[in-house]
Amino acid sequence: MNKSLNQKTASTEDYLEMIYELSIQDKNFKSVDIANKMNISRASVSEALKKLSDKGYIIYEKYKQAQLTEKGLEVAKTIYEKHQVLCSFFKKYLNLSEEEASINACRIEHVITENAFIKIKKIMKNI
Repeated sequence: MNKSLNQKTASTEDYLEMIYELSIQDKNFKSVDIANKMNISRASVSEALKKLSDKGYIIYEKYKQAQLTEKGLEVAKTIYEKHQVLCSFFKKYLNLSEEEASINACRIEHVITENAFIKIKKIMKNI
């Protein structure tokens, strides 16, 4: 597979998705909230947020809330949608628990082809 210089990693996508989810739930979230939700250290979150800022995905200043840029929001919404659709698919068609469906959706959302995702999404829309 051809890898571009701007290819997003699963980690980048996970952070953007988490920032998006937290911004939907609570407009005043902090990096400690990201750390708690992702079960990682605050230092790791700070380092990741700096990298995301350098790549233009977020606006971030230490001790302030991270904000998604237009570029970051586009990626975050895409990953969030994939997670939601895949999770629903796993629960409905494979009878997986919420937890197991979410674990699998999180793993697959980063590697599923666009064609496969579109077909799963179409199935889910027809319910």
